[in-house]
Amino acid sequence: MDEKILKTLLKRATGYTKDEVVEEYSASGGEMELVKRKVTKKYYPPDNAALKTYMELSGIDDDLSGIDSQTLVKEKMRLLKELKEKENDN
Repeated sequence: MDEKILKTLLKRATGYTKDEVVEEYSASGGEMELVKRKVTKKYYPPDNAALKTYMELSGIDDDLSGIDSQTLVKEKMRLLKELKEKENDN
């Protein structure tokens, strides 16, 4: 499996924050001129479906067909904790 896809799935499974940029332009003298630029941070919460897909594709658990939501949430929390620990080490 492509490593980039797995990284993207893990990011979506654990939640992330991204800068969102909105720019307004105005036509002035035949040229477009930037009038307003707004940058906000947007939070994307963890996604259980992405976590399940990540686990299936990365081989963490070979049989996920019987996994319930509660177990999935526990695994998500474990992975979030592990990810934060790795970020703190760097």
